[in-house]
Amino acid sequence: MTAEPQPRTARPRRPGPAAVTALSWAGALAYPVLLYLAVRNEPELTGTRLLPPLLLAALPFPLLRRQPLPALALMLAGSFTALLTADRPPPPPWPAPGSPLTAQFGYLQALLTDIAVACVAAGRPRRTAAAAAVMTFAVQAAAVLHQRAGSELLLSHLLLLTLVLALAWMTGSMVRERREHAETVRTQTAAQAVMAERLRIARELHDMVAHSIGIIAIQAGTGRRVVDTQPDEARKALAVIETTSRDTLAGLRRMLGALRRADPEGVPLSTAPGLGDLERLAEITGDGGVRVDLDRRGEHRELPAEVELSAFRIVQEAVTNVVRHAGTDRCRVLVDYRDDELLVEITDDGRGATGGAGSGYGLTGMRERAVLLHGRFTAGPRPDGGFRVTAALPVPAARS
Repeated sequence: MTAEPQPRTARPRRPGPAAVTALSWAGALAYPVLLYLAVRNEPELTGTRLLPPLLLAALPFPLLRRQPLPALALMLAGSFTALLTADRPPPPPWPAPGSPLTAQFGYLQALLTDIAVACVAAGRPRRTAAAAAVMTFAVQAAAVLHQRAGSELLLSHLLLLTLVLALAWMTGSMVRERREHAETVRTQTAAQAVMAERLRIARELHDMVAHSIGIIAIQAGTGRRVVDTQPDEARKALAVIETTSRDTLAGLRRMLGALRRADPEGVPLSTAPGLGDLERLAEITGDGGVRVDLDRRGEHRELPAEVELSAFRIVQEAVTNVVRHAGTDRCRVLVDYRDDELLVEITDDGRGATGGAGSGYGLTGMRERAVLLHGRFTAGPRPDGGFRVTAALPVPAARS
């Protein structure tokens, strides 16, 4: 027996943009009329009697977000008309026009229009905000001149309204500037993150490819020279070229695969090489004609993945420079596990800086890797000949 399909519950439809705009205009247009009706038969606009005009002020605010100047104009028109209506000469014993009781309604309307100016200044360009402030000041000044004509406090009231309006405009402008500044900071942060990722990928590609191409170039030259006289050596060189090419291709595939994924951190460090791969690096470099004497000191321990990767890449690039530029058949790699740092040092007795080791991006990339980990990096010729590269990378202290 099959269950009958349940009828789908109809989701309530949200009003479209046109309907929202129409409702916003309807509320703003109704505001002056309803405000006039609210104060027409109200003899005393004080205390709780100010609540209806205050609640009606919510009608034009939805339009203020879409059409700020028309919405503000409707608010000012409604406020000024209602003020004239409330300030009509009443029969005794009600207060005379311009009395403090009537002035409460006027100040309430001025405060509401000032809030509207602040909203315009917070969300619109400076020119639109200035136009809103000028328009509001003109209407408020006309209302004060009508209500306080001939009064000794006329200038005081004008000054008070001016200061409150200026405060509202500056508050809105500060909100807009802070939002724009935050957006600028977010944009700059995103651009810096993209640039940092590009540099990281560039370093990875350089360190990965430069070493392999150097080995391949040397082995290809060796094979070409001995192919006729020493076929075994030629076959050995071709084997090294094949192995190095496959390893490099596998590394590039891993990197490209990681970049294709929606991973903001890029290539995962868990798949990257570390200090445990130095023996393999020494073996490949030895096949290229340069023997690497690997010297490990200190207590070996697990290090953060980024430290392992940076240390390996620094050694790899330094050894590559020895193969390509030093003109020697051996070099020494020291890996010293200290309490609070990892020291790697690569030395050779070749031609030193005259070999052009510092003419490319190699030394720059090694220095960047050390600096990113808040470490130290030095590179330069040795006093007794050759070249030295030293990097000290901070690591967590070893637990006893």
